Amino acid sequence: MPITLLWAVDVYGRVYSLSTAGQRWERADDLLLELKRVSAGKGRCWGIGCDHRVYLNMMPSETPIRYREETYENQRWNPVDSFTDTLLPTDRWPWSDVTGMNPQPLHSFELPSHSWEWEGDWYVDQSCGGEPSQTGGWEYAVDFPANFSPDKKWNSCVRRRRWIRYRRYIAQGTWARIPLDSPRKPPLPLCDISCGGWEMSDQSGRYPYLWGVSQQGQVWFREGIHPRVPEGTTWEEVEVPKEVAQLSAGPGDLLWVLLWDGNLMVRTGLSLDSPTGTSWVEVESPVKEVEALHVSVGVSVVWVVTKDYKVWFRRGVNSHNPCGSGWISIGGEMMMVDVGLNDQVWAVGEDRGLYFRMGVTPSEPSGNGWIPVSAQKECELSGQMNEASVLSCTDSDSELGPPEAKNSANDTPVLEAAAPSVVPLGGGDSPTPPLKTEDASSASQQDAPKPFIPASDSFINSLVSDRDRTSTTQPSITEAPQEEGEELSPAPILPTPVAEGHDVPWMNVDLEGAEAARSAQAAGLSLGDGSTAATYSLETSQGVGEEDGPVWTWISGGGCDVDASSQISWLSPLTSSLSLTPVQSAAWSEQQQQQQQESNVRLSVWVRKGALRWWRDWKPQRWVDVGVALEQSTKSDGRKDSIFFVYYTQYDEKKYLHVFINEVTALVPVLRDGHYAFAVYTAQRIKQRWPLVLAAQTERDMNEWLSLLSDCCCECRGITGPPSRHALWSTTSKGDVMVHEPSFSLEATAHTLACDLMFWRQVPGHLRCVESNSLGLVWGIGWDGTAWVYSGRYGPQPTSGKHTDVRSVHVYENQRWNPMTGYTDKGLPTDRPMWSDESGLKECTKGNTHPPSPQWSWVSEWAVDYNVPGGTDKEGWQYAADFPVTFHGHKTMKDFVRRRRWTRKCKISLRGPWQPVPPIPLTDISLMPCLAQSRMEQVPVWALSDKGDVLCRLGVSPQNPAGSSWLHVGTDQPFKSISIGGANQVWAIAKDGAVFYRGSVSPQNPAGECWYHIPSPPRQTLRQLSVGRTSVFAVDDNSNLWYRQGLTPSYPQGSAWELISNNVTKVTVGPLDQVWTIADGVPGFPTETPGAVCHRLGVGPMQPKGQSWDYGIGGGWEHISVRGNSAEAPRPPHPGAAGTPRSPLPARPPTQVNGNAVGV
Repeated sequence: MPITLLWAVDVYGRVYSLSTAGQRWERADDLLLELKRVSAGKGRCWGIGCDHRVYLNMMPSETPIRYREETYENQRWNPVDSFTDTLLPTDRWPWSDVTGMNPQPLHSFELPSHSWEWEGDWYVDQSCGGEPSQTGGWEYAVDFPANFSPDKKWNSCVRRRRWIRYRRYIAQGTWARIPLDSPRKPPLPLCDISCGGWEMSDQSGRYPYLWGVSQQGQVWFREGIHPRVPEGTTWEEVEVPKEVAQLSAGPGDLLWVLLWDGNLMVRTGLSLDSPTGTSWVEVESPVKEVEALHVSVGVSVVWVVTKDYKVWFRRGVNSHNPCGSGWISIGGEMMMVDVGLNDQVWAVGEDRGLYFRMGVTPSEPSGNGWIPVSAQKECELSGQMNEASVLSCTDSDSELGPPEAKNSANDTPVLEAAAPSVVPLGGGDSPTPPLKTEDASSASQQDAPKPFIPASDSFINSLVSDRDRTSTTQPSITEAPQEEGEELSPAPILPTPVAEGHDVPWMNVDLEGAEAARSAQAAGLSLGDGSTAATYSLETSQGVGEEDGPVWTWISGGGCDVDASSQISWLSPLTSSLSLTPVQSAAWSEQQQQQQQESNVRLSVWVRKGALRWWRDWKPQRWVDVGVALEQSTKSDGRKDSIFFVYYTQYDEKKYLHVFINEVTALVPVLRDGHYAFAVYTAQRIKQRWPLVLAAQTERDMNEWLSLLSDCCCECRGITGPPSRHALWSTTSKGDVMVHEPSFSLEATAHTLACDLMFWRQVPGHLRCVESNSLGLVWGIGWDGTAWVYSGRYGPQPTSGKHTDVRSVHVYENQRWNPMTGYTDKGLPTDRPMWSDESGLKECTKGNTHPPSPQWSWVSEWAVDYNVPGGTDKEGWQYAADFPVTFHGHKTMKDFVRRRRWTRKCKISLRGPWQPVPPIPLTDISLMPCLAQSRMEQVPVWALSDKGDVLCRLGVSPQNPAGSSWLHVGTDQPFKSISIGGANQVWAIAKDGAVFYRGSVSPQNPAGECWYHIPSPPRQTLRQLSVGRTSVFAVDDNSNLWYRQGLTPSYPQGSAWELISNNVTKVTVGPLDQVWTIADGVPGFPTETPGAVCHRLGVGPMQPKGQSWDYGIGGGWEHISVRGNSAEAPRPPHPGAAGTPRSPLPARPPTQVNGNAVGV
């Protein structure tokens, strides 16, 4: 790691630097230099002097800084004198720049400042266009301006040659004052500067920019800073709507300013093409009642100190979002902070000590604690000492005193200057080593002149105000041999109190108050008369209190290359306290005690960044490479808040999207062009049917982001562990299993939770449908018919086994008949593609058709599928009169088109909390719903096999969720849907659409006695039904929802069917008779993918059919089950209307009487 420097300024204006390879602060060579503030960058450090001038310190390097000055000598040919510098009035100047617009004679060039020197005299550039020339450097042309060449032609009437002179920067390693602008008026006096911009996101390693603030509140930008011109050239004023007190520029394109009213402003539009930005955006202070005191920015972080010395971190800051999104309170009381390289944070504490923020990493930019900068001060004390006195300059001696002082009070003490920033308490109680002096009155401390130490209630005012400090020398102190029996008088200066075995009490006080306390205590000390002493001359260049370390007022880490993993000796929290000032030691101990007391809550910000692809859903729709960041903050009460950012660029303008994690309602993997994609839903995006779709490069990346986002969502909502017994289960058309934790408000008659606010989380697995009940039993069926039982809720640890599923992928081969060749793949121009999907809108061939996602793999070859609705001929063809109409399995004279379906199986393997229930493949399953307080030893489970057989599972219980065996229930035809409701009501639908009710089902007779035929609605064929506690709902082939009227305990078959709504593909009825469906589409969004979760509102004992629909998340949802949600909310006596139905209701249909029983 290269050696870099940390810069700091004390309250006296002295500038110190600390090397990452050293252990001591080194003061600037120029002892007369006094700076107010410094701002460091890579290889340089800027400062503002007490004279309000700007200073620059360039780090020494092996490569010298040289600048080439050049000017052109221009001549014109005339018949008398040939080429001469006598030009036409319309020509350029005889000596000019390359454009000829500006005169540049040789004598007009001067050194910009005393930091430069000429390397030599002017000389002619003998090369033309980079190649040596024999013409003395002359270039010829027909006229000005034109293209010059070294070849002289007969029509060459003008010529020019370039003169060059180099100047070299000689002030590297020293503080050099940059020159004033001439003839422009300089922006002085300046009160703050900030260096940044050397890591612009568009181009890394660019030279830095310099910003300044004048005392009038104006913002200035230093132009012309270049590797060959480190000082820059001129100042340019940047318009600002309010007066600015302080500013901070980051290494990238961030610039924040602090206003005099305590608010903040952000400069937007900073780029390489526009280094001064375009506009200002105001940001409020972190606390409205407390104004901001200081601001500092990094690459993507912003830190602020308020006037109560509290530290704040701005979350969500990025090049695309320079204003950020919110404030986070950080522990510690600081007077100023500075963000250096790698976004590391340095600070000046309220005790005037220097601190470093531990644990700052790209993933945790707020760090996790403050540690003091424990470097020692460079020893500058000089004087004359004799053999009887030893003068110590080290920090350890100045803090604790010499070892001899601990053992004997009569030994000669070590003399040390008093520290104005540290005042010992209880000085009268501490033993004071006595001294005898020859003249007590002349040596009295109260007669000595006291230097003025600046102190102010306002931190900014104290930094920018001038001070008048008179350098003084310490008075001489004399000492004589003691006479026998003579008592020792107290010393005229305050020694450091030392008490072995006891901690020295220290406190933070104002500097002026410290000096006053010191003078008052010194005035109360008296010296003995008649004593003689040997004289010691104590001459020092140090000011008051320097031996305890400088009292810091400013720090800049912009040039200090450290990070959280750096091994720096003076940044170790285990560093001995002897290297700290007493105030720092006390503050450090207090901080450690506070952290131990509050170890259970730690304020922090955690960030995870990455690169994904985003499906831009406005025209032109396409995949866009974006940067993403998940930012999580921990509040003071332990709560965590997260924001997900998506950064993109549109027309060279940086923009961003953000999603609050507590607003996310679902994270769903989706199928998009073979990408590893997932969709992020919020309530607003559900209403707009506009999810945020992102894709990762690999399956691992997608799973990591899904897991990370899902964990943050659950953490924000306090959801932990496996799904509860009352959870709602659902599956998507892709096979993903989703679950929602219900609340009482979900089924409340008043203030019902909106469907689009429901939070769905994914459970590992791949299933076609899932059913549950309130006892915690969950069964599912895969696409290959395998039955699975959920095992994540049982045992001490959730079990996770291998979960597989197989599904088929279909493509259709289409042909049209013509009289010459019969059926061929030559269709009409208006026909569908000859190889397509089922709809015929998308071309799908066997070659370009892939598994649903990269997680799937082929397990078979393409084959003709003969099991197609409508039947096929012996070759698998289906016939129709034209595309698209209903196809049938036999050819007629009017059939001019035909198609056949090709199928290929693919398999997915993953791990999930599911156990298979072999060996019979199933198509439907139903668990008996029950109320929350119900207890059952055996839970009735009914299912249908892939052949349509009715099965009853025996031995199912919460302790044995998989049961023991299947019991076959006889039927005279295959069934396609079955459901068991409250009181062992079993309803089923045969494959021909006939409805049956199973009678006499009870715990003693789980299979029942016989089937009762229930007439179907007129001219409708039912395909799926669901039975609740007291109600039955069914869906027909035309997506109509029907309700069975007249159900009573004495007549459980009901009396008639009533049409409720259309646009329904599946229905589920819960133990509270709540009704949920999968809607075929959402009104107003015709392009939405079929399959949306829908809730029937207004369902109650007096209104079992409900009143209206509430549409929730949608776009590819296959199944939903609410049969486990038995958490009943308190119901008002007379529920009101829930609003106007969102689905059109047809006229009331005719009713039908119930049919007769059919014995089996």
